[in-house]
Amino acid sequence: MTPRRFRHPRLAGDAGQAFPIYITAVAGLLFLALALFAVGQAGATRNGGQTAADAAALGAAEDFRAQLRKGLLDAITGAITDEQTLEDLLNGRGFHPLRDPCDQAQWFAGENDADVTDGGCVPGYLPVSFTVTVETQKAVGKSVIPGTETKHATARAKAVVEPRCTYEAPAPLPDPTDDGKGDNGKGDDDKDDGGKGDGGDGKDEGGKDEKPVIGLVCEGKDITIDPEHLDLFPDAKDLFSVHLAD
Repeated sequence: MTPRRFRHPRLAGDAGQAFPIYITAVAGLLFLALALFAVGQAGATRNGGQTAADAAALGAAEDFRAQLRKGLLDAITGAITDEQTLEDLLNGRGFHPLRDPCDQAQWFAGENDADVTDGGCVPGYLPVSFTVTVETQKAVGKSVIPGTETKHATARAKAVVEPRCTYEAPAPLPDPTDDGKGDNGKGDDDKDDGGKGDGGDGKDEGGKDEKPVIGLVCEGKDITIDPEHLDLFPDAKDLFSVHLAD
């Protein structure tokens, strides 16, 4: 006969008690994993919101920079050469853009699945800056943490526009009392044009007012701007820098 095997009653009881503990431990680990996943979801949403805020702030600042360059160009073509006006434009002082740069902030935020909040685009000055607050369009989503399905992330960023150039005052104009006479008391030009010099009246040969050349120093580099040859006028990024700031 085959001998009968008997289980020790104590061993059978220990196995029965360990099973609920095992189930509880697995459930706890599963909950922890789901909680970590929810934290990851929230972090991803927050990072997306920050990306949108950065893009929105930079978009507003770059639009302002482009308009500021045009304002400077218009001033030069309009023969505005006084030092204070040019210095103000180079620093963004007293400049009123034709369109609201914050419209660009909303566009860039929307491209990154976010919206600029009410009053979320705030311009600042000296240096010119734009602080933008956005809210993500998508919520964190359902998770083991209650309330995340309706929770949206918010983020804020600040972009600064700073000048790269300073105005360099032109050399002093010739003394208007100097009639160009030589040692013999008469200038050679007097015989040809009745005592008038070619440029003595501030006009070119066609009778038009000459527009003075503008000198800028951009990060240590001298740049000469001739109003008659504005095809060489510097780009906006060469005149002003745009960067994120805390």
